[in-house]
Amino acid sequence: MIGYLVFVPLGYLLGSIPFGYIAGKLFGGVDVREHGSGNTGTTNVARTVNLPVAIVVLVLDMGKAVAVVLLARAFTDSPGTEAVAAIATIVGHNWSVFMGFSGGKGTATGWGGLLILSPVAGLIATVVGTSAIAATRYVSLGSILASVAGAIALAVMAFMGTEHVPYAMYSAVGATFIVVKHRGNIERLVKGEERKLGHKADAVTAQPKTQRGKGLRWPRSA
Repeated sequence: MIGYLVFVPLGYLLGSIPFGYIAGKLFGGVDVREHGSGNTGTTNVARTVNLPVAIVVLVLDMGKAVAVVLLARAFTDSPGTEAVAAIATIVGHNWSVFMGFSGGKGTATGWGGLLILSPVAGLIATVVGTSAIAATRYVSLGSILASVAGAIALAVMAFMGTEHVPYAMYSAVGATFIVVKHRGNIERLVKGEERKLGHKADAVTAQPKTQRGKGLRWPRSA
């Protein structure tokens, strides 16, 4: 129980660190929330700033879940604590306390957590996601398919007894969060209006500033 009390809040706080927002300010002089999808994830950073910065953000966002799982593993040796802490990290990334409870869509953080919890399931998700992106140039579609593939793979392995059941819970809950955060992308995919990889970001259309949650606000440049 103590492990949950320590590592779940830690996971949420680590997940809440808005690396995409920070990178946009430092390297592009922009608030990425005011462009493209309006979120702080890797894809929006790539469209708003540039690809090299987006890759750094990707690694850092993946590292959030990797770090909290490794810490939980070192101090608790509890698969359940690892899984719930990793879920908390996705929650923090998607609904950051530092960003007025907004954020990214959980793909990078969820991917990092999946890879550290189950490298086999992580590899399956990676192959499915990158193949979909290469074939269609829709990052959102690749993200959705990867998260679902990872969840299915881990569920099968848990059923066969080759992976811990809490890990399957992580992938199922994480995939649900990721799909829910992509609901706007799903609507655009159905309508044929989704932006493809390489398209630059336009002015934000996801959520006006006046409708963002208050929370703890990061300062904006004048």
